Amino acid sequence: QVQLVESGGGLVQAGGSLRLSCGASARTFSTHVMGWFRQAPGKGREFVAALSRNGDTTNYADSVKGRFTISRDNAKNTVYLLMNSLNPEDTAVYYCAARRGILVLTTIDDYAFWGQGTQVTVSS
Repeated sequence: QVQLVESGGGLVQAGGSLRLSCGASARTFSTHVMGWFRQAPGKGREFVAALSRNGDTTNYADSVKGRFTISRDNAKNTVYLLMNSLNPEDTAVYYCAARRGILVLTTIDDYAFWGQGTQVTVSS
């Protein structure tokens, strides 16, 4: 069982930056692929980014490629999402997720463990 807690959300102006963090409870954090998803008001949850267990393989949604960076610190059981050049369309609740295995997958059903989410609001 992996418990995930996100932090770092907030209100930012368009063009600004935020860094989200997600702390994991499991000592086996390094054996999990980590992902970030988001859900905007009135929309379904969508993939944002994912990262392999040792951090050498990433996967990004086209909408965030070049603006967002996912990273992890296995010694601290933490995964990060650095978000630059934010725009109002990035407004959403952002969720951290974890999956066992080695494949850096992008679909919701592939992730067994989820955080409670953190709100990101980008004003125009």
